[in-house]
Amino acid sequence: MTSTLTDDSRFSVLATGRAFLECPRWHRGRLWLSDFYTHEVIRIDLEGRIETVAEVPQQPGGLGFLPDGRLLVVSMRDRRILRQETDGSLVTHADLSAIATGHLNDMVVDAEGRAYVGNFGFDLMGGGKPAAAILARVDPDGSVHEAAHGLQFPNGSTISADGRTLVVAETLGNRMSAFDIGPGGTLGPRRDWASFAPPPSLIDFATTLGEIKVAPDGTALDAEGAIWAADAVGRRVLRIAAGGRILDEISTAPMGCYACGLGGDDGRTLFLCVAPDFQEDARKAAREAELWCTQVAVPAAA
Repeated sequence: MTSTLTDDSRFSVLATGRAFLECPRWHRGRLWLSDFYTHEVIRIDLEGRIETVAEVPQQPGGLGFLPDGRLLVVSMRDRRILRQETDGSLVTHADLSAIATGHLNDMVVDAEGRAYVGNFGFDLMGGGKPAAAILARVDPDGSVHEAAHGLQFPNGSTISADGRTLVVAETLGNRMSAFDIGPGGTLGPRRDWASFAPPPSLIDFATTLGEIKVAPDGTALDAEGAIWAADAVGRRVLRIAAGGRILDEISTAPMGCYACGLGGDDGRTLFLCVAPDFQEDARKAAREAELWCTQVAVPAAA
């Protein structure tokens, strides 16, 4: 396969020729991902063999799994969560259109099948003015609740190994926020898990982007409680400790990195979703996104 990766022997290339890969999840011995602009959910093994799992008409985003193994997938543009039944069909699990103020994006699903779902908060690709967004909670019965508000582009999320803390990457907030998880999945007050710089002014998208030091996007939790976070503006992936100390940094230049995941047989394979940029028109028109991987010392959280 031909790749844009030319000079870094740390990485192996598992897939090329994709549109825009996001939301990697290691599940049942393979990596599951969304490809935004082919509208596919795919899964890939460590030999690079790819299978299409589902086709999502309105663009797939975050992925997760119910306790019985059924797939949940974000349908970004119509602001729904879809559930894949055992016969492969997709049905509506939850409709978030009444509370989401932008396209849905990433999602994390807990051990009980409860999903926490972010959204853009504004029309990113249409040139809208940045605005705060809510984080939604979808219970296993499909009921929708506002879990938190006032977040700046809530995106990649992780749940601590003990199930007691939710950490949400705020891509346009220069921070990652933590919430205590209470009975029934309710969230306590927001607190900084990591702060990289003051929150941007949100005057317009160009100004906001210029004030971003770290734009945490897709994330993955490891066994020491650190979080790997793709930096959507920094062409890199960071390993971050609670409090914000950067423990490791891996450049993906010239490609941008927009999501990461941990998996493999021993949990020590770090998967990176890379592309030249995140601009919708450019990514729809090309097939330049890739999936890279490298080995890390600390495995995924159990």
